[in-house]
Amino acid sequence: MIVRTLSGNRIVLAAIALAAACCGACASSGAVPRPFPMPGGAPAPEHAAPSRPAPRIAEGGVEAPVASAPRAAAVAVDGYALAGTALALRGTPYRNGGTDPNGFDCSGFTQYVFSQYGLSLPREVREQYRIGQPVKPEELAPGDILFFTTTDPGPSHVAIAVGGDQFVHAPSSTGVVRVEHLSSSYWSPRFLGARRITN
Repeated sequence: MIVRTLSGNRIVLAAIALAAACCGACASSGAVPRPFPMPGGAPAPEHAAPSRPAPRIAEGGVEAPVASAPRAAAVAVDGYALAGTALALRGTPYRNGGTDPNGFDCSGFTQYVFSQYGLSLPREVREQYRIGQPVKPEELAPGDILFFTTTDPGPSHVAIAVGGDQFVHAPSSTGVVRVEHLSSSYWSPRFLGARRITN
């Protein structure tokens, strides 16, 4: 279609600019994840720490407890089978906001894989970090979810352990779901923790 009016050109250009601005950001944080070192050693962009909800004050000036995030109940799912499902999705393109095999972002990938086993994960990385049971690094097993600090303080990237020191995830910088090593010089210092959702 040829756009013949000046105002029509402006609308098309604005739509293109908006689409370009939205591409590559992780749906969980709105930031552009950069899960690999940048050429020339350029640092990842700085972001402000997330705001925390203000404490609620009950009668008499006493702080009332703040409701905690929902906890997923551990169910009997074979972690190896779950890891196999995740590995079968290697090569799927990265898509900001993606939650299906047409394209995934990091938390959409984990949410989709776990849903194949009847496990419902929250959509955002920070919410996924609050469910399940913490796992020590030396006790990682296939199917555990791994969290990293990449673009923001706290959890900003998520992956699925597949065994050994390997994990599978949807990084934006390579454009496809792929396998990485937890012991790599990039991922090891950014590892924040792991959670176990399965038994």
